[in-house]
Amino acid sequence: MDTGGGTGATSDPLHAERYRIAASRDARFDGQFVTAVHSTRIYCRPSCPARTPRSSGVTFYPTSAAAHLAGYRACKRCLPEASPGSPAWNVREDVAARAMRLVTDGAVERDGVPALAARLGYSPRHLTRILVQELGAGPKALSRAQRAQHARTLLTTSSLPVADVAFAAGFGSVRQFNDTVREVFGLTPTALRARSGRAAPTPDGALRVHLPARPPFDAHGLFAWFAARALPGVEVAATAADPGGARYERVVRLPGGPAWFAATPADPGPSGRGTGIDLEVRMTTLSDLPTLVARVRSLFDLDADPVAVDALLGVVPELASSVSAVPGIRVPGALDADELVVRAVLGQQVRVAAARTALGRVVDALGEPVPDTVAPGMRMFPTAAVLADAVGRQLVAEAGAGSAPPGDAERVIRGPRARVATLHRVAAGLADGSLVVDRAATLDDLRARLLAVPGVGPWTAAYVALRVRHHPDLLLPRDTAVRNGAQALGIPDDPRGLSVWSSALAPWRSYLTMHLWRAAARTPPHQGHRPNGRHIP
Repeated sequence: MDTGGGTGATSDPLHAERYRIAASRDARFDGQFVTAVHSTRIYCRPSCPARTPRSSGVTFYPTSAAAHLAGYRACKRCLPEASPGSPAWNVREDVAARAMRLVTDGAVERDGVPALAARLGYSPRHLTRILVQELGAGPKALSRAQRAQHARTLLTTSSLPVADVAFAAGFGSVRQFNDTVREVFGLTPTALRARSGRAAPTPDGALRVHLPARPPFDAHGLFAWFAARALPGVEVAATAADPGGARYERVVRLPGGPAWFAATPADPGPSGRGTGIDLEVRMTTLSDLPTLVARVRSLFDLDADPVAVDALLGVVPELASSVSAVPGIRVPGALDADELVVRAVLGQQVRVAAARTALGRVVDALGEPVPDTVAPGMRMFPTAAVLADAVGRQLVAEAGAGSAPPGDAERVIRGPRARVATLHRVAAGLADGSLVVDRAATLDDLRARLLAVPGVGPWTAAYVALRVRHHPDLLLPRDTAVRNGAQALGIPDDPRGLSVWSSALAPWRSYLTMHLWRAAARTPPHQGHRPNGRHIP
């Protein structure tokens, strides 16, 4: 953990470790820290091809914002702002990491520092003190660095006019945008774009953005996951085996209104932009773009450290063949936390196809049409308030029906009354704010909030934490598919035995879960397990 904003003493073990990484140009640490060179006043990513200065001539900072505040500007050769983000914010449970998850989602831009501090339970002054001590910069500086990063992305990968880039990246004025880009990158916005070329506009005017990831990257596994669970009207998905190749598009509700995006695997070859995801975007408000980018990055787990994950899992004999067959496996995240909770409640103890049918019925009945300018013919998943009202009316109608149950027009959710009642409690809690599910929570807090709702069990709480919180070290040992996968690979498949066996694989047990789910999909269900058990909604 960093103190004082950076490591600069050659006797410091952390400084020595990071210097070895920088000297070896290890690309998997790009985005996890930056190297500031005293003589040039430039900071670089660890893999920068430039000659590495002597150890006493560099300082390492945990964030670009800290390097900015110390008077350094970004390297024009390695473009440190173009690297994937740090996986540390998902691993860590402390205040600094929780704040970073919110800053990345645009909380400072939308609500300001006082609201950010209130969500974390601190005063603005104390939160700033914590972040400066841990990350070398306060919330405003961290948010400013995020804006600079998004501005660079838009300038170098999109066809958006320069003036529009300013507002899409979250700047309040073009002048502020120009000053920040010059200060951070040592170039004007126009010059920065000229160095990288201007992307051609799409035929329908959609914005193009490239999101980098660390290789290896199992993009096709993610697209197959989304295709199996895509809700008609909300999502359209195709796998690598389909005509036209892998593609995932959907609409999502953002603070400024609905947005649409289409994601495809990027071409990692010499003619492509590199490993990651290519996006086409249409949105109601351009200033929502940083929030959308942050959520898509989480959805595709683009900030993961696959080399570290595979290095640990791959040496386990029972997992070696799976890791070799699927290097760089990822954990799918969530674009909308409220939606994911609803999908988890309706998906527990049923097969994926049944959950998809039930959720499709909800979208048909309650989904909100999207303007044709954003995504013609598509619908947004209903809000928690709309769902709570509809399910509440259904419960009232069923309670008063006696022997004559309500017709299909009054029935939004089919299934056991207990599950319908649980969904109503969850939706009502999300709507009135008594149940808060977001990435800022610690694992313990998030699970406790969910388990406090009658009808929500440990599996649902763990699954929501896996997808929404996106923590890398979550195992679902009671999940039927997880146990089937363990049995197929010769791993103890009873919940206690699997938990004990997996303890040596911390902190990457979420990726173990993905490998077990993948193994279960290739193997008939074990006779001793319930075939219709909890099946990964």
